Amino acid sequence: MQRSKETSTLKLDKKKPAKKPQDKQLNCNTCGLYKFPLSPKMEPYGNFRKEIMLIGEAPGETEDDRGKPFQGKSGRMLGKFLKRIGVDMFEDCIIVNAIRCHPDENRTPHKKEIDCCRVLLKETINEYMPKVIIPLGGVAVQSLIGDRWKLDLGGITKWRGWTIPDQDLKCWICPTYHPSFVLRDEEDAAVDNIFQRDLENAFQHTQLPFPKNAPFEIEIIHDLSPLNDIKADLAAFDIETTGLKPHATGHRVVCASVADSPAHAYAFMIPGTRREREPFLGFLRNKAIGKMAHNIKFEDTWCRHRLRTAVENWQFDSMLAAHIIDNREGITSLKFQTYINFGIIDYASKVTPYLYGTDYKNANSHNRIYDADPDDLLFYCGCDSIYEYRLAMRQINEINYSFLPF
Repeated sequence: MQRSKETSTLKLDKKKPAKKPQDKQLNCNTCGLYKFPLSPKMEPYGNFRKEIMLIGEAPGETEDDRGKPFQGKSGRMLGKFLKRIGVDMFEDCIIVNAIRCHPDENRTPHKKEIDCCRVLLKETINEYMPKVIIPLGGVAVQSLIGDRWKLDLGGITKWRGWTIPDQDLKCWICPTYHPSFVLRDEEDAAVDNIFQRDLENAFQHTQLPFPKNAPFEIEIIHDLSPLNDIKADLAAFDIETTGLKPHATGHRVVCASVADSPAHAYAFMIPGTRREREPFLGFLRNKAIGKMAHNIKFEDTWCRHRLRTAVENWQFDSMLAAHIIDNREGITSLKFQTYINFGIIDYASKVTPYLYGTDYKNANSHNRIYDADPDDLLFYCGCDSIYEYRLAMRQINEINYSFLPF
């Protein structure tokens, strides 16, 4: 039996993306905003006693006049909310803006300005090494993770309220509204309560140990016989296919992975003959093993149509559970859930471009999965099943789910 093993760490370090030429242009000179304010390139401010970093949007007119962040109405209101939870904004925090220079007419900063100023934000984070970062508003979130988050970023409503153990930055990220938004809706008690609760939750995380992502092993196999030996009561599995829907001619399941624990998964290309596939098909038919997936409908449909095998003993769908736990739009994808729960912001970008259909208007169109590097594809597929398993275990505890008898 021929096997090869790849660990998460080794695989992630396999290739380092080449620097883009335009990255060298992201600086103050190409931005140019520093030429106009009274207080250009405003420095971080605060004594940082409780190791909290607040990220605002950009200096306003009052801040530009005084040379310090959060000096206007929004800043005073934020200070009031923080005082309620025992935090002195200027003594306990370090305050920095996504954009260090005051934009003309208090406009929202442009994407180019955010991108150019991001290097200063990263330098500040590296210097202070905060326990908790509170991005205030969508611009702050874009500045903090916009270069690393490869999918649709969305607005602050999508991000506020989460406590994210960001594994790159080694700290908790706790986004919430910008205080100017709360100020505009100061008569709305619901907005006040949400803002207060978000700040309380963020502050509580200064007392919690930062969780490191537990290591795992993805075992790449060519002979599928080890799948016959799986004895787990529960297993998560994932498949990668030639499209979204299996109905058009020529579609097939390209590879699959099976996580038999939160720390181990098998990953493999689907063999050409049914006899070679039989260990995987037997796993799917095995009624003694409860099956989990992120979007059961996808796996079930493809297995029935293209592998000609019904999946027995479905037990848990982590995508549906994500929707039950929080019904906001845009938060149920496995990539989003993996980031907010485990702090892994990207394990898919090498493969994702090859998974889009060539005709975005036709859900049955073929993608370019065969152009992807096979090792990258198998690692990605294995990560999916590992994080499906871990996410399901967390959700099962949160909602006190009882498994269905089979």
